[in-house]
Amino acid sequence: MALAAACISVAAGASPAAQPTGEWNFRALLDGKPIGEHRFTVSGQGDERKVVSEADFAVRFLGVTAYRYRHKATEVWRGECLTSLSSTTDDDGKPESVRADQNDALLKGCVMSFAYWNPAIQTQTRLLNAQTGKLEAVQVRRIGSGSVEVRGKPVEATEFRITGPANPIVVWYSAQGEWIGLDSTVAGGRKLSYRLQ
Repeated sequence: MALAAACISVAAGASPAAQPTGEWNFRALLDGKPIGEHRFTVSGQGDERKVVSEADFAVRFLGVTAYRYRHKATEVWRGECLTSLSSTTDDDGKPESVRADQNDALLKGCVMSFAYWNPAIQTQTRLLNAQTGKLEAVQVRRIGSGSVEVRGKPVEATEFRITGPANPIVVWYSAQGEWIGLDSTVAGGRKLSYRLQ
């Protein structure tokens, strides 16, 4: 389902080495209705970072689960470069997994995933999809600014648009450079959003 692709093609100004460690918990919404959460935990010291991403979504229709999505990825970073990736996904009963380390062709050179938490994403021309293991050509442009609701309050934010994946992704950053939201159009013209909790 395109919802899953947006979720992952979907999972600023400092390098990861300067990024604080911490946790970002996002509420996932489909057409404004809650469908689950996506949590990102960043830990490490110096220029080494470990990022664990966990998503769990359920789209319900008339009280019945019509679609279920679960994803977990563990990424290890050195500076701006991904050095290993391990992910498992259950996309409504369709399993996928990706495993790669710096010795694999997939991570040759300096590769980044769709690491929205890392402001260096704003200068990338290709990104690794952690669900499929495919490198995707992308264009990232600053679009403008606006207001995004975070923890029940409007926050002034800068909007970046990532094109190249099947569905463009809009990523929102606060004035302090923190990733606070994401929007994408998925199957059927529906809107998938992440909002920082």
